[in-house]
Amino acid sequence: MAQAIAAARVPSSGELSTEQFFTFWEALGASSPADIGLRLAAETRVHEYDISSLAALHSPDLQTALTKLARYKRLCGPKDMAIDTKGKEVTIHTTYLHAPGPIPPRLVDASLASLLVLLQRGSGVHLAPKRVELSRARSDEPMLMRFFGCPLRFRAGRDALVLEERFLTTPFITHNADLLEVLVPSLEQKLAPLEQGSFIEQVRRVLARRMSGERPSIAKVARELSLSTRTLQRRLGEFGASYQGVLDDVRHHTALRLLRSDDVDVNEIAFLLGFDEVNSFARAFRAWEGQTPNRWRDSMNPRRNRI
Repeated sequence: MAQAIAAARVPSSGELSTEQFFTFWEALGASSPADIGLRLAAETRVHEYDISSLAALHSPDLQTALTKLARYKRLCGPKDMAIDTKGKEVTIHTTYLHAPGPIPPRLVDASLASLLVLLQRGSGVHLAPKRVELSRARSDEPMLMRFFGCPLRFRAGRDALVLEERFLTTPFITHNADLLEVLVPSLEQKLAPLEQGSFIEQVRRVLARRMSGERPSIAKVARELSLSTRTLQRRLGEFGASYQGVLDDVRHHTALRLLRSDDVDVNEIAFLLGFDEVNSFARAFRAWEGQTPNRWRDSMNPRRNRI
């Protein structure tokens, strides 16, 4: 463990970037027995659970537990847990938002095993997954099959635990409504800033993709987000933002990025940003930066003035 901590260069605060977290698990896997991830998952006690796991453990049933786990997992780091239900199967998988490469195998083992252990503790029964999907090549098959008690699928498109849909209604013997009443409001309060950034960032990404010679209409953006125009406006308003404000911000940052290069003419930039004419772009840019696009470009590329 000490070698893994040293390899990851864990700061005194204990907070790791995703890259450092992956480095830690790579080093831990290299210096430990092959079953280290499974053992850590099985030996973790309830009092050591993170807040998302506690909210899940005290839920009334398995479906609610998975929903809470996915919702609050974002409070434990830059990762998303997805739950997909299709064809009487429920697939649970986690995505690390800033992953520098493939998830270390022992981290995958620990994550999937921890999820299974939590569901078994909550339900009080020995739930067996339908299968476990692993993106890595075939390895450690007997060890993994002993722990998970189900078929394994290697070289899959993702690392996932697959359950039968009928398990969703399984009640939890660890259900604690009083504790949830205390936990959930606090978790929702902590989640609000993340949801704000997440939703506005979704709108920004759609707008950035549409910077190709048209002024992206709110109706088109709403449709791409599977929302009505009114719902999009309302949700932005809930976060103190407006469609025009987000559009201006995306245009501003896109303009700065394009102006840093000499490859794109100012007239072309105005067109790409959806302005009717270059003068309209110039006026908007002056409001953003206090100078014209050409002067800003020259200030960023002083050699242009010497040529």
